[in-house]
Amino acid sequence: MTKPLGITDTTFRDAHQSLMATRLRTEDMVPIAERMNAIGFHSMEVWGGATFDSATRFLGEDPWSRLRVFKKLMPDTPLQMLLRGQSLVGYRPYADDVVDSFVERSAENGIDIFRVFDALNDTMNLERAASAVKRSGKHLQITICYSVTEEGKMGGGIYNLKYYLQKVEELLQLGPDSICVKDMAGLLAPYDAFDLFTALRDLVDLPLQLHTHYTSGMASMTTIKAIEAGVDTVDTCLAPLALRTAQPAVEPLLTTLRGNERDPKLPLEAILEVGDELETMLPKYKQYFDTRNSSVIDARVLSHQIPGGMTSNLVSQLQEADALERLPEVLEEIPKTRKDLGYPPLVTPMSQMVGSQSVTNVLMGRYSVINEQVKEYAYGLYGTPPIPMDPDVASKALAGYNRGESPITGRPPEWSQAELPLAMEAISGLSDDIDDGLIYALYPTTGETFLRIKHGHDPMPDDMKPPKPKPTAEATTNSEKPVASSNARKFNVHIDDEVIEVFVDPARETFGGVTQTSVIKETITPSRNTTPSPNATPSNTDVSVESPMPGLLLKYEVEEGQEIKAGEAVVVIEAMKMENSLPSPVSGTVKSLPFETGVKVARADILATITPNTA
Repeated sequence: MTKPLGITDTTFRDAHQSLMATRLRTEDMVPIAERMNAIGFHSMEVWGGATFDSATRFLGEDPWSRLRVFKKLMPDTPLQMLLRGQSLVGYRPYADDVVDSFVERSAENGIDIFRVFDALNDTMNLERAASAVKRSGKHLQITICYSVTEEGKMGGGIYNLKYYLQKVEELLQLGPDSICVKDMAGLLAPYDAFDLFTALRDLVDLPLQLHTHYTSGMASMTTIKAIEAGVDTVDTCLAPLALRTAQPAVEPLLTTLRGNERDPKLPLEAILEVGDELETMLPKYKQYFDTRNSSVIDARVLSHQIPGGMTSNLVSQLQEADALERLPEVLEEIPKTRKDLGYPPLVTPMSQMVGSQSVTNVLMGRYSVINEQVKEYAYGLYGTPPIPMDPDVASKALAGYNRGESPITGRPPEWSQAELPLAMEAISGLSDDIDDGLIYALYPTTGETFLRIKHGHDPMPDDMKPPKPKPTAEATTNSEKPVASSNARKFNVHIDDEVIEVFVDPARETFGGVTQTSVIKETITPSRNTTPSPNATPSNTDVSVESPMPGLLLKYEVEEGQEIKAGEAVVVIEAMKMENSLPSPVSGTVKSLPFETGVKVARADILATITPNTA
């Protein structure tokens, strides 16, 4: 007997992660949560992915609290999360004790289904998380990341049908309860989906699920062909947060399947009513929606393969670096960098790794600076790439690398070294809660900032506070002032002896066929005291280490007065969630380190001054 199609709703996680940089707040999901619970979805994806980081970094919210609220309001619907294997919800592999504890706490706080994936489809990176899920008694959904090489479709020398079937056979040893195909960039073509799921249906006797994105415009067709091939469950979201780089909308799918043997029989009218409520709430998040293009799809994704969330990060990064005009160069560079790194699937953290390195390659010269995660990748900390890295790039990445200049094989020894006790010790003055300790273990710099706010040691910055609804055009009358955009900046205009305070809103201009908002260049204000030391002003002979891009200053690798050789690391900054180590251009003595760690820095900020050796 043919089963009705299961529907996993992504509105509370991937939908807003894809369309609005994961900025949807708990307070705006709570009013509709109970009605979502009553609809009868197979599951609700509500957690994981970027939601954990964004909650602490941008929203001032406790992600653990969000999960508990959802569990209370949606007790009848299995709650699902996206877990990056050994990398959990972060951007590097973590120690085994952190993996074990995080999965245990996620299960206890409300997660029923763990969708576990690895960016390289490397079984080694999934083993620990998978075993932790099995111990928790929860549902383990092992996931294979879908990618293509350069052909735009399944096939070729790497990502062909044989590759996926062999990978799934490997993953079966982990004891999954279901298998998911994760198509993060919308690259899975309809007939390829039919062939893939037909073959998987013959290979395994487990529930199969499809997760795809609308980015290329194929998602709805792909979903239908997967259904025809026997897929058990598909991911969709409510219409207000569907399409573009998110999932296909549930409403037309329900209409398409009405009366069909796969009809999910979900209450369409109830879904439409919830969608209407979303429509009334979402305008206050308008500043986060990427609406640069008139088109709902990006057919070029079939060549550059950039997931939607990555595109907005690239634009933002280049904009802040005053280099937006170089976006076409970055888009051309990304496939080249991906090839150099062995064609990894572009999903977190590989998408950030390739994207960040591509930006650096364009702005500073190819591999003149290599971010720390690429070095770790070349060393083997992220697993085995689909094909070997370019030997020249690998050699350059590992030259002088502190762990060793030869790549390792197998599980890195660091994974067995406990990290959680160190994290609990680091926050001992703030909290003894294990959930807080996990926040710090995952994100030491931004996590500590959040914990200080959470426990009342620091005030919440204005940019973390909830956005206020903007008046609609109808509400703005001749008697009302127009509302400035989020890019408006305040200036003092001096006219004779008078000073007039004005706000200047950027105009919109077209660049390469894409409408962009001009941003008035502004130095990023650090979040803590950054008064330069008396030695901070470089002399005529001193050499400066400048920030090549906006970012977060994570740490200094040297101290004032320390002797340093040319090429040695001076400072580490985070940009696009990747770490970049900046070297000293000369041998000499460190004269000044003017910033504190944990602050935001702007492009061209002087992060260190070096007095060169005179000999």
